[in-house]
Amino acid sequence: MRRLVALLLSCLLASSGLGQEKVNIQLQEAGPKPGDVAAYKIGFDVGTQIHGNGLQPGDIVAADFLTGFVDALKDSPSRFEDADIEKALQALSKKVQARIESKNKDNLVKATAFLEENKKQQGVVALPSGLQYQVIKPGTGATPKPDSTVKVHYEGKLVDGKVFDSSIANGQPVSFPVNQVIPGWTEALTRMKVGDKWKLFIPPNLAYGERSPTPLIPPNSALVFEVELLEVVK
Repeated sequence: MRRLVALLLSCLLASSGLGQEKVNIQLQEAGPKPGDVAAYKIGFDVGTQIHGNGLQPGDIVAADFLTGFVDALKDSPSRFEDADIEKALQALSKKVQARIESKNKDNLVKATAFLEENKKQQGVVALPSGLQYQVIKPGTGATPKPDSTVKVHYEGKLVDGKVFDSSIANGQPVSFPVNQVIPGWTEALTRMKVGDKWKLFIPPNLAYGERSPTPLIPPNSALVFEVELLEVVK
């Protein structure tokens, strides 16, 4: 049980640095046994669920978390009344939500500032919707309709240049219906011709807004894509 507790604690404290030296020593002494891997996986899954709710290591007391975790494994009754639990969870929820809203606002300000400067760049076309694009290579083929299916090669980046997705890196183009992607893509594709390669600058409201599908894309991010339209499949 001590080994499981140590591994769970290391998962919670890894990004904070608290207690790291002691935990690392315990992990090294434990050795890479199969039981350790299972324990780590349990801790990692719990940490993933907590992180998915917007929590960070500093939001909870690791020792108290582990106490509750072990009590649940032992099928022990809760040490607190329901009313006290509800009050504590509401306070934590408000704290986390306030931090998320503040971060989302900061991201939106940064995205807006980036797009305002970007539209001044030579060759950048700014559309009324807020979408911006730059032609890298012109094409001469057919233009997709909203209900068309297309084949494209693409690479998606954050405004700092960090790549979050790339069919080019995967070595395999992708096909999809034009009307089943983010609005910025749909608007761009219905203006492109087969053979076109464009650089798209997509504002948050035409991308994922506050509801990002992956931790790789912070909420309210402006996104930059290089998109090459290879074929209108149908």
